[in-house]
Amino acid sequence: MKTIFIVDDSDISLVNGKQVLEEHYRVFTMLSAAKMFSLLEKVTPDLILLDIEMPEMDGFKVIEQLKGDEKTSRIPVIFLTGTVDENIEARGFQLGAIDFVTKPFSKLSLINRIESHLNVTELIKMRTEHIEKLQNGIVSVLADVVENRDETTGGHIERTSSYVKLLLNEMVQRGIYKEELQKMRRNWNIDVVCASARLHDIGKIAISDLILNKPGKLSDDEFTKIKEHVVEGEHIIDQIASKTGNVEFLRFARAFASYHHERWDGSGYPRGLAGENIPLEGRIMAIADVYDALVSDRPYKKAFSHEKAVEIIVNDSGRQFDPKLVELFKEIEGKFYEISVAKILGEENGD
Repeated sequence: MKTIFIVDDSDISLVNGKQVLEEHYRVFTMLSAAKMFSLLEKVTPDLILLDIEMPEMDGFKVIEQLKGDEKTSRIPVIFLTGTVDENIEARGFQLGAIDFVTKPFSKLSLINRIESHLNVTELIKMRTEHIEKLQNGIVSVLADVVENRDETTGGHIERTSSYVKLLLNEMVQRGIYKEELQKMRRNWNIDVVCASARLHDIGKIAISDLILNKPGKLSDDEFTKIKEHVVEGEHIIDQIASKTGNVEFLRFARAFASYHHERWDGSGYPRGLAGENIPLEGRIMAIADVYDALVSDRPYKKAFSHEKAVEIIVNDSGRQFDPKLVELFKEIEGKFYEISVAKILGEENGD
């Protein structure tokens, strides 16, 4: 049975709504947004009927908060309103409402509109899941192609995407770079963003095997060639976008590929961006990428200990890395270690 939330500061509206819907749905009624957000921690509804004019927090502020949270952003919202106003409706649709229902509502009209929207939502959900599965499959194949060519960085792509997911989840919980994260997560969930991070080194496809798998330190010319994988990655992702038209999905992949070698102090490549001018994806991937490189064996060095890797990253705060993200890294470095150990053991066991 589908679950409906009715949020309205009017007892009469709540009673009427529940009487109309309880034969068809599991219905929860709430007199305030605060009570709704409290219940959302335990129950995820299939649809929310939301009054606009409420004290403390009106419907517009409520829907903004719903759409800004990964866990609730896809819940369809129908506004309940006592008046018909074009400006109010325009604002509501702009914020993400799917419909408006005028109070007092008729039983048949309300049920029909809810059923119609739930059917559409279900179809959209199925289509979205299919598209995401297809996208993740393509990303996995492309990432595997890169991984198989670069014999020196086995498991790097899988581990870095796990570190990125850890950082993003912790940033969401702590409200770090909240506005930037909301922009990133407006249309995609964190899993999709992290899957796209697996393409950050896709440009290595264009780098010669002789350089990519050289058993030793690179010369200056060879290192210059390696650095070209960033721009090559941009070109590859742009080509995919131009042929598929799915620019929004690939935007994250392009950002991870384009900016993960930029440095906070502006001395990175390929554009020499500095500070918050470096897109957030690049600043996050910089920490994930370097940490994995430090704790892994490479042809030119043996793996550093976790403690040494943490020390190096912390010491480069404000030079190579975003200071806010380094502070977060310091607080959760134990979780980085857990991921690195789990992934390495998994690779050794063939998992």
